[in-house]
Amino acid sequence: MEVFGFRAARRPVLVSLPHVGTALPDGFIGRLVPEAQGLPDTDWHLPRLYDFLEDLGVGVIQARFSRYVVDLNRPSNDTPLYSGATTGLCPTTLFDGAPLYRPDAEPDAAEVAERVTRYWAPYHDAITAEMTRLRDQFGRAVLFDAHSIRSVVPRLFEGRLPDLNIGTNDGRSADPTLSDRLVAVGADAGADGFTHVLNGRFKGGHITRHFGRPAEGWHAVQLEMAQVTYMEEEAPFAFDEARAARIRPHLRRFIGAMADWAADWAEDRA
Repeated sequence: MEVFGFRAARRPVLVSLPHVGTALPDGFIGRLVPEAQGLPDTDWHLPRLYDFLEDLGVGVIQARFSRYVVDLNRPSNDTPLYSGATTGLCPTTLFDGAPLYRPDAEPDAAEVAERVTRYWAPYHDAITAEMTRLRDQFGRAVLFDAHSIRSVVPRLFEGRLPDLNIGTNDGRSADPTLSDRLVAVGADAGADGFTHVLNGRFKGGHITRHFGRPAEGWHAVQLEMAQVTYMEEEAPFAFDEARAARIRPHLRRFIGAMADWAADWAEDRA
C-alpha cells in the first residue's frame, strides 16, 4: 500500500491530512491493547468532510497509515512540541494516557528509525516538493494542515475545546494578513453557534512549524477542529451529515480565503 494519497494543486494551496490514516502494518494490531485496536485517536472522516477540495482546485496529501504507526505531525527526532502532556513520534499512550501497546510490544529505537524512513520521510518530502512547485509557479504557497480531536480530552487540555482552533505558531508560520482573513471566517461562523480561537491550546504542530516560512514564500496554518461539530465522538465514531452540513460551508470559506489571499498578492505584484 502507498503510504499517502496525493492530488496536485491547481491553485497555490495544499491541504495536509496527516492523521486520517487507519492502515496498519502486518502483525501490528496484535501488539496493541484492546482499547487501542479501534484507533480512537484518529482524525475521523476528514476526507468526507472536506469533500469540496477538488472543486476549489487545491491540492491534497493524506496519510494512509495510522498515527499509531508514526505521527507525521511530530519532528523526526521526537522533540516535544508542547509543554505538558502530549504524544510522541511513535506514540506509546492513547490521548487519555493509557498504554497503547501490550507489555513488551513497544518499538525499539531501530524500529522507530525504520518507521521514519518508510512512512514519515516520504510524506514530508512530498509536501516539500509541492510547496516548492506552488511557490515557484504562484509566488506564494499556503499549507493548510487539517486536524480534528474530541472536544473534551482532560489530559491534553482543560474544559471543552473551541470548535475551530486556528494555529499559526504564534504568528511565525503565516503572514498576519492571512491570519486576519481566517479569524474573520471563524468570527462569521459564530453566527451559526461555532466558537473559534487563534493560537490557543493548538498553535500548530511540526508540519505547521516546519513548513511555515513566510520569508521564503511558504505560509502554513493548522486547524484543529472539535469532532463534535461533525460526528459522534464515541465509538463507533459515526459521521453525522446534519452536523457536517452546518460546519462544511465555513471550512470551504477557510480554504477559499487562503487561495484568494495568495491570488490577491499575485495581482498586487503584477
